[in-house]
Amino acid sequence: MTDDELLLSPTPRTTVIRGRHRAQQERAALLDVLRSARFCHIGVVVDHLPRVLPTVFGVDPEGPDRAGTLYLHGSVASRSLVEAPTQDICVTVTVVDGLVLARSAFHHSMNYRSAVVVGRPRRVADEDERIRALDAIVDQVVPGRSAHLRAHSRKELAATSVLALPLYEASVKARAGGPIDDDSDVAAGGVWAGVVPIGESLGRAERADDVEPHLVEPDHVAALARA
Repeated sequence: MTDDELLLSPTPRTTVIRGRHRAQQERAALLDVLRSARFCHIGVVVDHLPRVLPTVFGVDPEGPDRAGTLYLHGSVASRSLVEAPTQDICVTVTVVDGLVLARSAFHHSMNYRSAVVVGRPRRVADEDERIRALDAIVDQVVPGRSAHLRAHSRKELAATSVLALPLYEASVKARAGGPIDDDSDVAAGGVWAGVVPIGESLGRAERADDVEPHLVEPDHVAALARA
């Protein structure tokens, strides 16, 4: 395997400075964060003003861009997506795994996994790639969902813009474990400290009123609640 496949890029823009001990060097850590999240934030400059917007995304580790591809989509009228291919953008993903409660406010923290991907996206014109990208975005939210849907219509494809961002230039940080208190605070005692885990919880699916009565809940939907 090449370095692109195993390690994250050590470019100046993605070299972790603050909290360097929490930086993750393996590309597998980046893919772990991306697989664990259902949405991201895209940062782009529009009319000289930075905009940071939440959106869903899709990932293809074997995609056509260097080190794989992260896909974004939206309306063809979206100013953010119109402007993005003319500049370098930033996409961030964060997964919070726990609240770290220390004996002082200063040492409170969170257990988390976060990724930052920067680069200049390209507008996806090839129809087959656009369809793969849109399916990947659906499957990022509900794994396996795209295989059960009708094909994208020409009208829908014409109304949708798809961007592809290389996964090459990226950084990952993570924190795990309990609070790190000052020895004097530990010795003084009298304050509870620990970690409150955080996990995603999905409820039972609710059938839409206009679904035919004979249609049962598919396995990929039921799996969400089981997970």
